[in-house]
Amino acid sequence: MDAKEANKTATASNFIKTIMADDLKAGRVNTIVTRFPPEPNGYLHIGHARAITINFELAAEFGGRTNLRFDDTNPTKEDVEYVEAIKKDIEWLGFEWDGLHFASDYFDEMYERALLLIRKGKAYVDEQTAEQIRETRGTLTEPGKESPYRNRPAEESLELFERMRKGEFREGEKVLRAKIDMASPNINMRDPVIYRILHAKHHNTGDKWCIYPMYAFAHPLEDAIEGVSHSLCSLEFEDQRPFYDWVIRECETPNVPRQYEFGKLYITGSISGKRHIRKLIEDGVLDGWDDPRVMTISGMRRRGFTPEAIRAFIRETGVSKSNGIVDSRMLDHFIREDLKLKAPRTMGVIQPLKVVIVNYPEGRTEWLDAENNAENPEMGSRQIPFSRDIYIERDDFMEHPPAKYHRLFPGGEVRLKHAYFIKCVNVVKDADGNVTELHCTYDPETKSGSGFTGRKVKGTIHWVEATRAVPAEFRLYEPLAAEGKPEEEEAEGESGGGFSGSRALNPNSLTIERGFAEPQMSAAKAHDKFQFFRHGYFNVDPKHAAAGKLVFNRIVSLKSSFDV
Repeated sequence: MDAKEANKTATASNFIKTIMADDLKAGRVNTIVTRFPPEPNGYLHIGHARAITINFELAAEFGGRTNLRFDDTNPTKEDVEYVEAIKKDIEWLGFEWDGLHFASDYFDEMYERALLLIRKGKAYVDEQTAEQIRETRGTLTEPGKESPYRNRPAEESLELFERMRKGEFREGEKVLRAKIDMASPNINMRDPVIYRILHAKHHNTGDKWCIYPMYAFAHPLEDAIEGVSHSLCSLEFEDQRPFYDWVIRECETPNVPRQYEFGKLYITGSISGKRHIRKLIEDGVLDGWDDPRVMTISGMRRRGFTPEAIRAFIRETGVSKSNGIVDSRMLDHFIREDLKLKAPRTMGVIQPLKVVIVNYPEGRTEWLDAENNAENPEMGSRQIPFSRDIYIERDDFMEHPPAKYHRLFPGGEVRLKHAYFIKCVNVVKDADGNVTELHCTYDPETKSGSGFTGRKVKGTIHWVEATRAVPAEFRLYEPLAAEGKPEEEEAEGESGGGFSGSRALNPNSLTIERGFAEPQMSAAKAHDKFQFFRHGYFNVDPKHAAAGKLVFNRIVSLKSSFDV
């Protein structure tokens, strides 16, 4: 992140920023310390990118620091693959963490704090099944029922907890519960489970443990151990805050972090829920977690989104105390703004139609000068070949055009970008009546840059020279999800259901076209970005580039009706 961009981050105010400033002024904290605490059980998405940006930029603005901490308390779902992917995503977004930590680094400390709770009469070993605990938890309008093991002596719970640690019991046979208030109006305070038995090998600690802390218990302790001052969470953790504070207080931690919640951001047409993405991968709809149609960070990177555009978009959406839905076109706007001065211009024909310029000398090739970016002259120019045979877009020809049609038709004349005027004089068709080739004439006096003023044409079309054109695949993307609110996806994910009718998949989310690009594109490398004349901004797909295949992913089209 350069100095100019860093200055932008200091302009937007929000409630968390105000809290931090007040805490520093009042002396409650000396240094702002935040953390980004992902669970390594999947790939990060746009919501995580927002949390990352908020945590890192707010801490940096106040001269503080941000830790990356993996909340790896569930070995059955976590993997080193996800750890490495998350680190890569954060670095790609442009951030550097101060400390790299794992919740599992603190398992010994957490165990000691759990023993402290038992000794204080604030925790007990329960032998009820998970179903019994669920049934006695109560509802929003009815209090829960106390476990028959709730008042067992502390010494007995200490002994059982130690035996749990030694692996003497089966999974689900016993749990450790906090002892708080089964009649609390906040269900999260009704003796929540804080340790369970899992006979599973952990990616970091191996077979050392067979009991693991629950996230709600581990999280506040991790913050306290690391000296986090402001624990920033999404809004669904608001009801957990009383338990967060209870753990900090009753475990008698020397550092006292405070939790603050901000609203989630949903983007129209997007699917980011891990459960849904995993199912779509299993069903063969997506080709992986980095499929360019999903809002994972790896998917956005593969499609061609830039970290600068993502950060600018996140800053513009701000930080709110409520969840919000943002039109996906707003993100597209920031991508265009970022790429317009960076991406070189070029021409590519996505649906090719052969054109033979019948009055151009056979065997002749001339090289024309074309600017790489008219809005950024410092990018210079390139030489493109022109000869008798070229390709144009099939959509740029119509045999029977309507009024005011300004592209090519029989007897009509257009300008070829960077080249000459051409006129259609003959249409070649196959036995089924399909147009297979056009014959045109060119006017040598109309060469681009010659200053020709003899006559005007209203249409300019793009093209590529046929004999040197590079075959390429063009992948055009539309939103993966059809109409419907993004929150519905999350709700369905929580219940394990599929897509509802309003969240059906868009059958046109991916269109693959096989066409041609300018000859210099044969040297294009993975993640090179270009603006193809009239088609939009494209990124060289890294997966296919690694296999020697030239595939361009359309990042965004050139125009949008969205206003920021």
